Parts: sequence; structure tokens; C-alpha cells
Amino acid sequence: MADLSDRQQRMLEFISVFLDENGYPPTVRDIQHGCDISSTSVVDYNLNALREKGFLRRHADVSRGLELIGRSRGVETVSVPLLGAIAAGAPISLPPADAPLPVEADEYVELPQSIIGAGGNLYALQVKGQSMIDALIDDGDLVIMEHTSSVDNGQMAAVRLKQENETTLKRFYAEGPIVRLQPANSQMAPLRVSADNVEVLGKVVAVWRYFN
Repeated sequence: MADLSDRQQRMLEFISVFLDENGYPPTVRDIQHGCDISSTSVVDYNLNALREKGFLRRHADVSRGLELIGRSRGVETVSVPLLGAIAAGAPISLPPADAPLPVEADEYVELPQSIIGAGGNLYALQVKGQSMIDALIDDGDLVIMEHTSSVDNGQMAAVRLKQENETTLKRFYAEGPIVRLQPANSQMAPLRVSADNVEVLGKVVAVWRYFN
């Protein structure tokens, strides 16, 4: 291609192939590894050069915000922080209750924006156990949670048992002074606990599963 260095041409070809294979653009680090470039700053410099030369657009406010000029746009994705695991079975222990929710996570999952919207106030948890299997939530799946402190009866929620400092994923039912935490598994009995001992951490808005 005219007016492009060998590196910039390789980067364009990598971005195009990545889009075809995945349906969404690569990250700067993907490009660094895929094109064997020494640092992310070198990738960033050349992406800006490609933008200035009219070969691509960069959208700083959109996850994986690269768009090649002259081809249809790939699937928009949103980065959702993966904050740990949630038990769909017996409750599991939590970090200390006063530990702050991380603003940045060590790991993120890329999800289609068309499914989860803009992604604000959302986080992901990996399911451990099979108590929600009849709701099509299996061990190893990711549940996409909306951070909230209240849910309607029947909604699937991540709740903390305050005295035990443990969390679990169940359907939530407020029944006077008692909360019934109902599994979606006919082989498992519900948990009935004092309402004062239950803290709602979030509600399920989507389930994401990777197939091998």
C-alpha cells in the first residue's frame, strides 16, 4: 500500500484478519503480540499514523475502538470487569465485607454491546456449582450482574449472608421477616434466612457461556 511502512501494512492486515475471525477489533496488546512489535507505545504511534493517513478510525470512548475505513463495522463490544466467583450451590466465603469493590479488575470479558447495552454498572462473576441449572446457568458460566441493593421477588440475585460473610446465587423471595433463597434445581432445598442477615449485591441481567 502506498505511503505505508512495512509495519503499518502488517498492522492493517492483522486488524482486518482479526476482525474477520472474531467479529470485533483487536486491542493494542493484541496487535503488539500479533505483529511482534516491541511495545504498546510503538503500536499506539503507528495506529495514530494510520488514522492520520485515513486508513482507520480510533474511538477512545469505545472498547476495542478501531474501525477500518472502507469496510463494514464489526460488532461493538463492551469490557465488563470479572470480579470473581459466585456459588450456585452452597454459599462461598467472601473477602472482608468492608473491602472496596475494585474500580479496575485484573481481568475483563468482552461482550456484545447489543446484548448488554452500554455496560455501565455491570460486572461479571463466574458460577461455581449447579443449583441454578434449571435456569440454564451451569458450573463455569459467567453471570453478568447489575450492581443494585434491591431486587423484585423471583429475580436471580447475588446475595451475601452477613453473619457468615458468604455469597450465593439464587432466586430471591422476601417473605416477611424471612428471605427464601430458591435454587433452580429440583434436587436442592431452598435456604430460608432472616431478612436482617441478607444483603443484595446485584441482579442477573445476562448469562455468558464459552463453548470449547
